[in-house]
Amino acid sequence: MAQADRALNPSGSYIAPEADPRSQTTIIPHNQQPLVIRSYPSESQLERSIQYAAAAQEKWARVPLSQRIAIGRRFMDEFSNMRDEIPMELSLQMGRPVSQVPGEIRGTLERADYMLSIAESALADVPLKDTDKPGFRRFIKRAPLGVVLVVAPWNYPYLTMINSVLPALIAGNSVILKPSPQTPLAAERLASALHKAGVPHDALQVIHLSPELTMTAVKHPLIDFVAFTGSVSGGRAVDIAAAEAKGFKGVALELGGKDPAYVRADANLDYTVPELVDGAIFNSGQSCCAVERIYVHESIYDEFVSRFVELTKKYRLGDPTQPETNLGPVVSVSSAERIRKQVAAAVLAGAKALIPEELFAAAKPGTAYVAPQVLLNVNHTMEVMMEETFGPVVGIQKVVSDDEAIALMNDSPYGLTASIWTNAEENPESQEAFLRMVDELHTGTVYLNRCDYLDPALAWTGVKNSGRGVSLSKFGYDQLTRVKSVHMKIKTSQ
Repeated sequence: MAQADRALNPSGSYIAPEADPRSQTTIIPHNQQPLVIRSYPSESQLERSIQYAAAAQEKWARVPLSQRIAIGRRFMDEFSNMRDEIPMELSLQMGRPVSQVPGEIRGTLERADYMLSIAESALADVPLKDTDKPGFRRFIKRAPLGVVLVVAPWNYPYLTMINSVLPALIAGNSVILKPSPQTPLAAERLASALHKAGVPHDALQVIHLSPELTMTAVKHPLIDFVAFTGSVSGGRAVDIAAAEAKGFKGVALELGGKDPAYVRADANLDYTVPELVDGAIFNSGQSCCAVERIYVHESIYDEFVSRFVELTKKYRLGDPTQPETNLGPVVSVSSAERIRKQVAAAVLAGAKALIPEELFAAAKPGTAYVAPQVLLNVNHTMEVMMEETFGPVVGIQKVVSDDEAIALMNDSPYGLTASIWTNAEENPESQEAFLRMVDELHTGTVYLNRCDYLDPALAWTGVKNSGRGVSLSKFGYDQLTRVKSVHMKIKTSQ
């Protein structure tokens, strides 16, 4: 059926007609042409879809966990079979170079594999046999929450969707997936693979919603949990809407980042510089955990900057559908304008821009192409060092000690990840210094000699304006279930 009837969508695409407040149009970032249009449901149609999801959840929860896991394994096969179709389709939606999309496919499968591998143990009953009294049995179950609304972003659509959608389903919830208007086809493709694997259509529905309808869904009494990934302002609006709704539903918020890196005096620059350039510029810097500010020890500062700039200049900015391109446009013209404005404000305040824009001919006003930029003479009075850029821009600041670096890293409204770069392999004291800094950094994740990567065995979480809640790891299942205590008095005879 059409989306208007059952919130299910075809996977095909078609050219968008004139703008319609009852629909959304996806614009191709690199040429500003319409790609696909999706219609919004009416409030009554949304109501029916949520009711279908609630009814389907009760049936889905009765499917044995082993069967749900087997369906998850079949999903991996179905999704893997789509690997040749995804790169161009995703590039057209959000602008990442086609050559770099396979990494997201591999990452999606890696996360799915891990979450499926731990599902049985993570969702198992917790027995209390060691402390049960004679004639008693007690244990703690993990029960599904009900209907989970997943509001997903566009920057890494498959990776962010798999974090919540798959474990929610495996745990016995039903899912309503509201994708970004920029990447509707990614959500439809993920759902198609899950449906082919055996997830009932009403247990996983992709519904494209306006901001107003999204708030309606958040407030709906049959929505038991909301997993939101996006901006701080968007997350705050979702949190307020959930608080205003009847009842007390849970909300997980994965929001912005202004992630710092600290390069210590003994860092291996042959290794560190390429890693940090990639961490700052990959996906045009459009990652919540992209490296956006770097603090470098004064003893290696000049050499680090020189190497960083030379490598940055080698990027090839252009049409993301071409295999030789390794830096595509940002998601929209308005995003590009915002990034340029932030850089210009920093320069006006005294920052020094080291990358001549003429090296990147495609980066013209009125387009979504933004030249990568490295800024020196920056400080924390500048927006470029305090607020999320979400573009291929990084500020580099000199420091004299670990203590100064830690203070600057923590001087942020965000707290998603931080990375420290030091030669722990040859200097045991550097590993000890790293571990001391771990305890002092106000972030959800601290990396040693790597960045911008999610290990599915580790909890993905943030502090401050980076949000709250957990995805991935065992704790990702904890977030998508509730505990139910069972207390049995078996022996009642005297």
